[in-house]
Amino acid sequence: MVKQSLWLRCEKKQFERRTAITPTVAKKLISEGFAISVERDSQRIFKDEEYEAIGCTLVEHNSWPNAPTDVPIIGLKELPESDDPLPHTHIQFAHCYKQQAGWSKVLSRFHRGGGTLYDLEFLTDAQGRRVAAFGYHAGFAGAAAGALALAAEKRGQTLGQLEPYENETAMVESVKQELGGSAKGLKVLVIGALGRCGSGAVDLFRKIGVEEDDIVKWDMAETAKGGPFQEILDVDIFVNCIYLSSKIEPFLTGKEIAAAGKNRRLRVVVDVSCDTTNPFNPIPVYSINTTFSHPTVPVEVQYDAEFAPGDSPPSLSVVSIDHLPTLLPREASEQFSTSLLPSLLELPERKTARVWVEAEKLFRQKLAEAVKAEGL
Repeated sequence: MVKQSLWLRCEKKQFERRTAITPTVAKKLISEGFAISVERDSQRIFKDEEYEAIGCTLVEHNSWPNAPTDVPIIGLKELPESDDPLPHTHIQFAHCYKQQAGWSKVLSRFHRGGGTLYDLEFLTDAQGRRVAAFGYHAGFAGAAAGALALAAEKRGQTLGQLEPYENETAMVESVKQELGGSAKGLKVLVIGALGRCGSGAVDLFRKIGVEEDDIVKWDMAETAKGGPFQEILDVDIFVNCIYLSSKIEPFLTGKEIAAAGKNRRLRVVVDVSCDTTNPFNPIPVYSINTTFSHPTVPVEVQYDAEFAPGDSPPSLSVVSIDHLPTLLPREASEQFSTSLLPSLLELPERKTARVWVEAEKLFRQKLAEAVKAEGL
């Protein structure tokens, strides 16, 4: 007897190779009475045959709109933009609860279709901690991207397309090679260093050879006084790993960058948090998310003084990719999926299981705000 049906959809975001459910976790779910349909997806790091071999049913690519409406649809990244109503239950990162660009339009699709959203970012345990997160690998990969961007900047180049790595070791060795063998001599600052994301960034910097004293680790205690912070301008790479939940003073602005002029050491900002369209973005020096094909965006600085040719301040770029963990798709997916498993096992009891009840309660609250904003 089937205890719970579940539909794993493909990912439509370019370069996204991760998945919410790995074959390892799918096998455990099936052993507990789940029936799992898996959309064919050549982009996914795990082959279709791996799912089929452990008892999943393969279905056509991107066919979830035709799935029975009582079967929950699980994926990772947000759905492609559309006005189509959503009648299903969706489990995914929707990026629409903090008034990001287009948030009310996204939620209005659920209102019109009668569907439900369980946002993976807001599945939390009894202590309010996320049950599953890609934070560690986001920080690890973000720091790597920052180091690669710095290496390119120092060559007078722009960082080219990023490709996923087979594993952490391959990533570390590649970054070290681009830096000439080691990152010794670099100075970096990680804000949010005590969290999952920050610890990943710190670990990457250690593994590529940045000396411990040159890894400046800040968290809430250090930022409590409020920005902007001069210290950010005094390092080579700044990595932002905070979880933004309310308005704070900006960490860095164009005014401080301009004032530093040629004395600025900072060359690369990595905004792992990627609150690009959040009205409270603490790094308001850029306005777009970057991509694996174009990983950096230059910071346009308005200087008061003019500089002679060859005597201008150094360039400054931002990495703001919102799905960095897909640079390590296999390891990141296994870690995330394994963490999510206990909650998925409670999905059949989602009307009473605390993690799902709380997630639906939050959805209803945000849905009401969206309905009001959209005038529905």
